[in-house]
Amino acid sequence: MLRHAKAAQVAGLADRERPLTDRGERDARRAGDELRAAGLGPDVVLCSPALRTRRTAELAFPGTDISYERDIYEAYPDELLELVRRCDPAARTVVLCGHNPGVHELAMGLAGGDYVFRPGAFAVIRVETPWEELTPGEGRLMTHWDPKEQ
Repeated sequence: MLRHAKAAQVAGLADRERPLTDRGERDARRAGDELRAAGLGPDVVLCSPALRTRRTAELAFPGTDISYERDIYEAYPDELLELVRRCDPAARTVVLCGHNPGVHELAMGLAGGDYVFRPGAFAVIRVETPWEELTPGEGRLMTHWDPKEQ
């Protein structure tokens, strides 16, 4: 689970079109670097079509095919889980790049934990269950990364 990095507040600009700040751009790259260093290159990236999430995914996973899913924007955790359940069973590492509160609530529902999910943060959750059978409580939190704590 990856939350989009820090986005700008621009008067008169639609929420979906908010760009990343300079810090957001740096944090998105750092998140990708951290995941790669842990050997977690994604097989599948599911991403909200909002500009800030698209840019976060592009910077974190350069050269990776990204699936833009309109249903991620403003989604509830159960809707996000349904998108993950539709992933190719052969995919080993799936990244969902989206928005709070849905991304944080899904991470907590899958694996619990006690952490905040600020912009640019990610949680790595290990699951043994096939994607199509995934239900809350079946994951184990492996790590959580927050750009403000680094």
